[in-house]
Order: sequence, then structure tokens, then C-alpha cells
Amino acid sequence: MIQTDILIIGAGPTGLFTVFEAGLLKLRCHLIDALPQPGGQCSEIYPKKPIYDIPAYPEILAGDLTKNLMEQIKQFEPGFTLGERADTIKKQDDGTFIVTTNKGTKHQAPVVAIAGGLGSFEPRKPIIPNIIDFEDKGVEYMIKEPELYRDKDVVIAGGGDSALDWSIFLTDVAKSVTLIHRRNEFRGALDSVEKVQELKNLGKINLITPAEVKAVLGKERVTGVVVEQTGKEPFIIDTDHFIPLFGLAPKLGPIANWGLEIEKNAIKVNNALDYQTNVEGIYAIGDVNTYPGKLKLILCGFHEATLMCQSAYKRIHPDKKYVMKYTTVGGVDGFDGTRKEAPKAVVKAIK
Repeated sequence: MIQTDILIIGAGPTGLFTVFEAGLLKLRCHLIDALPQPGGQCSEIYPKKPIYDIPAYPEILAGDLTKNLMEQIKQFEPGFTLGERADTIKKQDDGTFIVTTNKGTKHQAPVVAIAGGLGSFEPRKPIIPNIIDFEDKGVEYMIKEPELYRDKDVVIAGGGDSALDWSIFLTDVAKSVTLIHRRNEFRGALDSVEKVQELKNLGKINLITPAEVKAVLGKERVTGVVVEQTGKEPFIIDTDHFIPLFGLAPKLGPIANWGLEIEKNAIKVNNALDYQTNVEGIYAIGDVNTYPGKLKLILCGFHEATLMCQSAYKRIHPDKKYVMKYTTVGGVDGFDGTRKEAPKAVVKAIK
């Protein structure tokens, strides 16, 4: 049994920052995430994409944001259960909760903070009969490591931001890039659409519209795709990789069966106070929650995590009163014995 003060479901940016805010209150955290590494979507889906609305960072790559958060919380020694999904929750007679993962790992805590983003994600797959046979053999539904496509022939299908952005990015990596979309119009950022048009004119992107990939060819690995284009006979494009980028479908998963109040695939919380759910002791922060005026932004998740930790402290230590001190004044004491503090003023007379 893994025991902690705050059990955090989800190790994305909001979940990671919770560790820092809890650490300031001398509360220990343990995080559960179905992904094999911390960072949530920032690590799994778009680690190389820039984020522009993090305070004090005019621009930061999603992967670097995760790296910085991990460095920030290091001194608070969080525990991680990665590659496992939080499956069941049971409230004990003493008011604590036991959360068990799909692999049987048990965790106990007086406070549970659900920070699972939009839930677990599953790629929207095109209806191609044999595509499952080539998954991880040349068919990928998301791009994790661009270097995988170095000097390779790549076919991307899709008409949104992800398909446009990766087509642009891979022109400097891949041997060739072909972008296929079932319509002539693209639903994405205007500057991305214009950039693809420019790269097409320069011969750096092979654009095929309106068209769809109808079959994947190969034996051990992908060697080509069959394309049907309006007004033409089906034809084959030789390729090393086929990347259909049709988006991801979020699902709450087992959390939807935990007795929490759900509204439009999100968990309703009390935003007037502490982001607690209808079950006392269970909170929901970040993109997974909903309330009037909710904005699904990372910086909002950070704010919600901060207030949630204050409420968690009162629940865990009902007889103690916490007096907030600014970190610039009180410093930051880690559980590993480290301390961060501002340099002390020098006392010296001026003659």
C-alpha cells in the first residue's frame, strides 16, 4: 500500500504543479498516470510544440515545460505510479480513500486530486481494413519523436492544425512529405494554411486534395498507401510512414464510475471555494473539471491547484492554522533537506 497526503490522478502540468504547492504546506504527494512518463499531453502528444500563454515565458516547448516542472518539484520528492490507470476508489471508515490501478497497485490518502486533463485519449482512426496490422510498423497516430522520420518518405492525412503543423515541421526532416485531405479547405490556423501553400509552391510538400487513403500496403512494414482522389483512378504512393492525424477522442474512463457529478464529460466542482467535487475529500483541477466560466488553460489549472492545496491542508490538519508566507520571504524547504531562499540583506554602516 502506497500512502501519501495527496494522491494526484494525472501527471500533466496541473498535477505536477500541485506537488509544489502541496510541498510548501509540508504535504507529500504521489501521482498516478496511465502514460509511461510525466507530462500528460505535453509529453505524449505535442512535446515539440510551443506554448505561448505561460506567464514569464513568451514561448516554451511543451516538453520543456514538463522538464521545468519536474525540476521545480524535485526537492519535494513526489512518488509516481506510471503506466497504470486509476481504476477504482473506495472510501474508508476513517475518511481516507484507497485507489487501485488496473494493475492492482493500491494507494491510500485522505485527499484525492483528479488532474487527469481531458481524460485518457484514444486516436480517431481512419476506416481502413488492414491499418491495425501496421500500427507501430510505419503507421503512427501521433508524432512523438520527429527524428524517427529523418530522411524517410512520409504521408500525412488530415486537415486540422496538427496535420498542417507537422507537415510544415517535417519538410526539414523527412526525405519527402505528402499531405492528403478529403477536402480542398483546411480547418487550421491561417498562417499554417498559408505556409503549406508556400511549401507546396516550392515543391517541398506534395499536396493531394480532395482525396483519402483507402488502403495501406506492405508486409512486415508500411511500403505504400492507396489513394483515391476525386476525378481520378486510385493510385499508389510509396512511403515509409503513414500518419493519420484525425485528432484524439477524450474519455474519462473508470473515473466516470466513481460517483462524481459529471457534466459533458467533465467533473463538476465548487469553484467558489476549493474545486471540491460532490464527494468530500475528492477534488478535480485542470481541464478535467467544469464550472461556470471555466477556461481550459494550463495557467488556470495552476491557479486551481493552489487553492485546492489550501483546502486539502485544512482537511488533513483541521486543528492547525496555516499562515501563508511568500516564498520570497519564507523560502522553500524541500523534503530532501534542501532550502531555497533569497540572499539576506547585508547590514553595514555607511560612513
